[in-house]
Order: sequence, then C-alpha cells, then structure tokens
Amino acid sequence: MDPTQIILVSMIRFPSVVLLFLLVGTIRAQDPTIKEDRLLYVDPMIGTQRMGHVYPGATVPFGMVQMSPDTDTLPYAVDSKYNPEVYRSCSGYQYDDSTIVGFSHTHFSGTGHSDLGYILLMPTTGPLQMNPGTAAAPQSGFPFGVPSRVGEQAMPARYLVLLEDQGIRASLTATTRVGMHRYTFPRTETAHVILDLVHGIYNHGDKNVWTFVRVENDTLVTGYRQTNGWGRTRTVYFAMAFNEPIMHYGQQPDSRPTEYRGFWRKFDQTKDFPEMAGRQLRAWFDFDMHAGEQLLVKVALSSVSTDGALRNMAAEVPHWDFDRVVREGQDAWRKELDRIKISSRDPDVLKNFYTAMYHSCLSPTVYMDVDGQYRGLDQNVHKAEGFTNHTTFSLWDTYRALHPLFNIIQRERSSDLINSMLAHYDQSAHHMLPIWSHHANENWCMIGYHAVSVIADAHEKGITGFDVQHALDACVATARHRSFEGLGDYIDLGFVPEDRSGSSVSKTLEYAYDDHCIARMARSMRQETIATEFLTRSGKYVYLFDPSSGFMRPRLIDGTFLTEFDPLDTHQKGFIEGNAWNYSLYVPHRTMELVQIMGGWIRFREHLDSLFTMQLDDKYFAKTEDITRDGIMGNYVHGNEPSHHVAYLYNYSDRPWMTGKRVRDVLDQMYAPKPDGLSGNDDCGQMSAWYIFSALGFYPMCPGSDRYELGSPVVHSAMIPLPDNKAFHIWARKQGPKNVYVRAVKLNGAALGRTYITHAEIMAGGTLEFEMSAKPPKH
Repeated sequence: MDPTQIILVSMIRFPSVVLLFLLVGTIRAQDPTIKEDRLLYVDPMIGTQRMGHVYPGATVPFGMVQMSPDTDTLPYAVDSKYNPEVYRSCSGYQYDDSTIVGFSHTHFSGTGHSDLGYILLMPTTGPLQMNPGTAAAPQSGFPFGVPSRVGEQAMPARYLVLLEDQGIRASLTATTRVGMHRYTFPRTETAHVILDLVHGIYNHGDKNVWTFVRVENDTLVTGYRQTNGWGRTRTVYFAMAFNEPIMHYGQQPDSRPTEYRGFWRKFDQTKDFPEMAGRQLRAWFDFDMHAGEQLLVKVALSSVSTDGALRNMAAEVPHWDFDRVVREGQDAWRKELDRIKISSRDPDVLKNFYTAMYHSCLSPTVYMDVDGQYRGLDQNVHKAEGFTNHTTFSLWDTYRALHPLFNIIQRERSSDLINSMLAHYDQSAHHMLPIWSHHANENWCMIGYHAVSVIADAHEKGITGFDVQHALDACVATARHRSFEGLGDYIDLGFVPEDRSGSSVSKTLEYAYDDHCIARMARSMRQETIATEFLTRSGKYVYLFDPSSGFMRPRLIDGTFLTEFDPLDTHQKGFIEGNAWNYSLYVPHRTMELVQIMGGWIRFREHLDSLFTMQLDDKYFAKTEDITRDGIMGNYVHGNEPSHHVAYLYNYSDRPWMTGKRVRDVLDQMYAPKPDGLSGNDDCGQMSAWYIFSALGFYPMCPGSDRYELGSPVVHSAMIPLPDNKAFHIWARKQGPKNVYVRAVKLNGAALGRTYITHAEIMAGGTLEFEMSAKPPKH
C-alpha cells in the first residue's frame, strides 16, 4: 500500500489522525501553485448519511460504472402503497445501516428519486442461501455482510470493507466501463459468489422484464437484464470474468407458477446448466478457495450487447492487476482535482472543497462503448461521431451551477454534453431536449426545460464543437411543445393555471427564465423574430405577482388568484420543493425588475432578511420528503435548488455586503466534512458545485448571461488553470472565520467598483483580490 492509501485508510474512522495530517499539510498549503496530492482531501463518505444520498464506492470521473455497496433491500412499495423508507436509500447506501447486501455496478449520486443498483454480486461462505434477508433480519436469507466500521475505507477509485460475519475482505475499483472486485476469503471449504439480477434500488414487483445468464466457459459469464423503472425501457448487458475457475454453478428456481414452460423442462436447469433465463434470476458460482486466497472478478457493462461488454473489458482491463486499476483511477481523479487549486489554513475547507470537486465529477456519466456505440432514446443502436456520449442529466438541479462550472474548468466536456443532448433530441419521439434523462430513457422528472439554459450558457461562454443553429432549433422546438406540463396555457395566457397543472408558479417562473435564455441566444445569432418572441414570454412572470400579499401566487384559468394560499406552505399548492417566500425570488433574468415590483431595494432587502431569520415550522414541510430541517436556515431552504441564488440577491439591495454574510453562513452551516455533512440531496453535483463557486467568492446567479455575482470567499487563495497557459488567481486578504464581509475588491490591481465579474474577465486570466473584514462597510 502506498503512503497515499495509508493516509486515506485512516480518513473515515480516525478523524483525529486526519486532522493532524491536514493541519501539518496546510502549513505548506498557502500557495495553491505548490504541487501536492489533493486526493488526500477527498472523503467519499461525506454526504452518505441522512439527506446527501451519495454513494461511497469506487468510480472514475464521469464513469459509466459506479461500484458501490448496497445496504438494504427496501422495496419501492408495501401493500401497493409507496414506501417512504425507500427514499433514504436513493444511492443504495446509508451510513447508518449496519448491513451490506452486496456490491452493484450502477448508482446515482445524490438524487431524490432513484433506480439502478444493477448486477449485484455478494461473496459468501458456508451453506448456500439464495433468498436475501432484510436489514432487520439479516439471517433470514443469504447473509448480509455486517461491515466492520474500522475496516470500511472509501477513497477515490477504491472502496474496501471487511464483512465481519463472513470474514471476507472485499475491495472494489473501476475504470470507465469496467468494475473490478477483489475478495479475500477466510479458511473455507465453500466459497460462493451470488449474482443477483433481482436486486435493485427502488425495486418493485414489475421491475424486471427479463434476465439472462450464459456461462461461456469456466471463467467467463455473460448476460443481460431488462428493466422497467424510472427508466422504463432499459437493457444492461454485462460480461463477468473470474481469475479462478468456476467449480459448479446454478440458479435459484423461480417459485412463482409458470404457465408456459416450453421444452426447456427436459433439463435440470438449476445446476451446471449454461443458459439461465427468467424474470427473477439469482445465480450462484462455487470456487475452490483457500485461506487468504484472492478471487478477482471483472464486470464490464454495455447498453448494446454482451460483445460490446467484452470489448470494453478487453480495452480497459486486459489484465488482472487490481492495484494498477486503482492507481490509474486515482491518477484520473488527480487530474480533475487539479482543475482548481486552493489553499486554506482550515482543514475543513480543504476537505469540503475537494470532496465537492469529487462529487461534481460523478455526473453526467459516459454512456457508450469503447467503439462509440450506444443504445439511443429510440432503442436503436447509434454511434457517437466526434463526441463522447453522456447520460444522467438531472437538469432541474445542475443547470444552476454544475454546468456553469464545467464552462470554466471542463470546457471540452461541455461540448460533449451538449452534443449528447442534441442526440437525445434527434432520437426523441416528442422532439424535445432532455428534461431528466438517463440510460436511453426520458423519465420526465421535475419541471422546466433547462437543457436550453445549459446550451445558452455554453454558447454565451464560447463553448464550441456543436451545431449552434441545430441547438437553437432544438431549444425553440422544446419550448413550443404545447402538451408539456401546462406549456400551452403558459404560451396563451402568460402563466400556468394551478387548476390545470400543479406547481404552477414554479413552472411559470422557470419557463420564463428558460425563455430568456433562448431569447439571449437567438439575439446573439441575430435571429430577432425568435429573440422577440421569447423575450416577451420571459417577462410574463409578472402576471403571478400579487401586490396585496407581496408574493408570487397561483392563478386559476379564469385569471383569479388561488384563494387557499399560505406563502409558507411547501405542499405543492403552486410550488415544488419550495414555498412562496423562496420562489417569489426566482426571477434571475430580471432581478432589477423584480426588486421594483417588490417595493424597491430596501423592501427587497427586508424580504431577504426575514427569509433568513424567521422560523419555518415543521408542519409546513412535514409531508415533503425532499425538504427537511437539515437544509433549512430560518425559512431559507438550501437543501433544495430553487433557493441557491438567493443569498446573492443582496447585491441588488441597499446592503450588498450582506451577500458575504449570508453566503458564509450557508457555507458554514450547510456543509461539513462528516457523513451527514450535506444538508440536502447532492443532486448529481449541484449542491457541491454551489460550494465550489461560493468558496471561491463568485456565483453564476443567472446562467445564460456572462455575469457572476461576487460573494465572500472562504479560501485563502485559489488558482484556476485556463486554456492558452493562462490562469485566474483569487486572493482573500485578511481571511479568517470572523472576517465574512468584503471591504474592497480589486481586479488586476484596480478597484472593481461593482458586485460582479464577467466570464470574459475570468477567462482572460488575472487576479481577483478580496479584502476581508469582520465588520460591514459603513453605511
């Protein structure tokens, strides 16, 4: 084990050791240009407890394979009713769980709904059991491994755990398309590996459409699983290779009545029969292992075919060197972490920042084989020409900060992501850009059509490599799709009526913002007819402002305001994952106009002050699983995305210095380097991207524009490498935990005199200097 891994071994269960290490490390970390291993600051356990919904397992940046333990078998429904307990296991893992059911190869990071958990393996010893137990009664079926908390270690590109009840040490690592397992068995006469093709996250009785396993020889198994879930038409092909020969194998008989058995009944298919098929398939493989021997397993995935999976395996892991895969994966992570180099005297800042960088590189995920082939939205096989195809677009979340972050530090990937969205549009029967898409499926989750924001922001910021006219055409077609979520009424009336489509205020405000993005992009392309149409649409949000209450309020189809209205209520009456206090502030494209209709900049600031200081009673979010006390400050809901720009709105008030105070409060209270250190769902990297921007001192309040609002940096200094050997430097003079106010800002040595910087100023390189203070400026 190299020194990096030795230190990382201690990170999760021995925080005092890490604290000492980080304190020593930060003495030499005042200059961000000093070469150091930023991998040491990443803790994948952050956010695995409570609301973060991230997984701790092994993956590489944007990898198609996410190797991670699953800790329960919670069903999506109990007695045909939604089981709210399943929400806690969206990533497959909850830190508080005391069991592990196995290790599966696909996971979402930080979502508030779920799927995946496919191709689960579980090493066991002793008498063979094929029915899984439960967390409450683990011995009721095949043994859940009880993890040793001292022996559980998570780090980039590697996960290690001791399954105490079995005495098996399991290690996981991965490449982009291949997961690799290493199981070290104790003394045993019966070593098994169970392949569970029934298991899944958000599992339900109709999840499996069909499963198939083929034993090619004594070291190679192939197969596929077809499912109906959040992605309702998904097929995952796999190839699984062992470094030791299989002695015997078989499958669990399906206990359900079979109406048609065909002539396969001639065979005993339960043992050593090389073709296994059914809707609920669990297979087992026996190995002759001695104490201390290691069984290595490689599992490659493909959306196209088992041949595609085999090609992926041959290309990415043509060997059995587990440690080499770890080293190469960690080198890939170092490259991503080095895209922003910060210094801080506070070890918590270093851990929070680089873990956020890690989480921001988990999604979107690569979705194609090594030869460029992938199964598309139309269920046909396509080939990505000139770009790397991606999936897992949680766009309602990630358009806000994650994609704008990519437009600074992942510019080449931004082009790939837009081309992936355009491929989705070309294959869509609805002729729409993705709303929330994954693995050749549109799942239609959440509201808005925020792919247009991602495209417009990239265009505004000089991202090339995609057909700009085709992109604009796709944006316009999507925004004119009248049958989508009240969009026809919005086009005709200027608002979505609540009695025709729920969450109507949230939809109207987000449609208006998206329309602004289209208008801005069209105007830059000198297409004035389109620009005028969507600029007009973007201003109709004003129809929902109720001067008598001072809030955005749901209207009905007859034009009257909804009578039953409580601006504190988050229970779907006009809003989604928020309330009127928060959503009334969502007009990022016309903020000065919003300030005026709310009564001017003093009244506007008073609204912000009240939002952060009032107390939101639990009854207002008791029925909303996405909002919990963890993510609330006063009535400000940071655990959900609609409020992520709100602290920066103080820049438009009579006290702009309060932006710094509020931003630092959020940084300090909503993020921490511990398992429950994320106050809300990380949502495919959005919560983490907010931290990254805000820690640096600026934030893209209105993606699609070239402007970043200034806040209060928590780093001492930072350096962002840029194209053409340029760099953007950030310095926070007189930085300290109490110095949360910004007294002055300089750009390249000259007083800035405004509360924002532009994208062009960042990309030109230079130096942004903040002078920090414990007291606000005199006023």
